[in-house]
Amino acid sequence: MRHRVAGWKLGRNTSHRRALLRNLVTSLILEERIETTVTKAKAIKPHVEKMITLGKKGGVANRRLAAAYLMTPDAVDKLFNTVGPRFGDRDGGYTRIILTGFRKGDGGAKAFIEILGSEKTIDDKREKRAEARAKRAEENRKALEAQQPAEGSAAPEGGEEPKA
Repeated sequence: MRHRVAGWKLGRNTSHRRALLRNLVTSLILEERIETTVTKAKAIKPHVEKMITLGKKGGVANRRLAAAYLMTPDAVDKLFNTVGPRFGDRDGGYTRIILTGFRKGDGGAKAFIEILGSEKTIDDKREKRAEARAKRAEENRKALEAQQPAEGSAAPEGGEEPKA
């Protein structure tokens, strides 16, 4: 029986597991939505909730506690400037886990974990990617059109065929 056994070992030793969780939490705060395995999503959920609670409280001491755990200063700034204030009147439950299916290689269960209220930023990112993709496609089309007449003018002038 697993009485009073907390957390997930995730098949890693302590230092590797701690680094993995810190990286996942940092990525989730920066991106606001990541895809990972269901077990990892469930493992990072309490850590993310604690970081968002620190972000809500604000203050120098809480900022230092978050900076000690998160991997980048950008993540700390985003946590305290945008993510934390978003949940000023909410008492927990800041994340959502959405099951997405199974991995093709080993059949591992996959899931999205996202911070609530991130739909707008995710849609903005999606629109920016679509605009960039359309711009690249237009540039490629123009380059291809510019290349086509150059290839057509490579025929010998005078209409004579070379003699064999």
